[in-house]
Amino acid sequence: MTAVREDLPQGRYGRSADQSADRRLRIVGGALGAALLVLLGWYGYHYVVDRSVSGELIKFKRISATAVEAHLEVRKDRDATGSCTLRSIAENGAEVGRKDVRFGAGETRIDTVVTIRTTESATATELVGCTSD
Repeated sequence: MTAVREDLPQGRYGRSADQSADRRLRIVGGALGAALLVLLGWYGYHYVVDRSVSGELIKFKRISATAVEAHLEVRKDRDATGSCTLRSIAENGAEVGRKDVRFGAGETRIDTVVTIRTTESATATELVGCTSD
């Protein structure tokens, strides 16, 4: 009787070199992914915490064809100074008025009503943003 040698199924008895390389790539990819998540979390945390000034446009009212009255509320650190920018927009989307509202140190909450002069009738007013000095 002649012994017939059959080939063993690939990968059935132990790991091949390809599987070891795949495992290393998965470990490196997982480590890089975790590092990226930590970095994004760190940036996000500091973006939220380091904001010492925030503003909110409570309401606005057109008081004439060339003026808008805006109610602005600003929350900030006691020693922070800076400004908030408001803009008025016409029905066609064009900017018809802009005003920077400056604030100084001392208070943590500023509640103010400002008048924005416009070049034509405004249908909307928005808070563009607030910055600290």
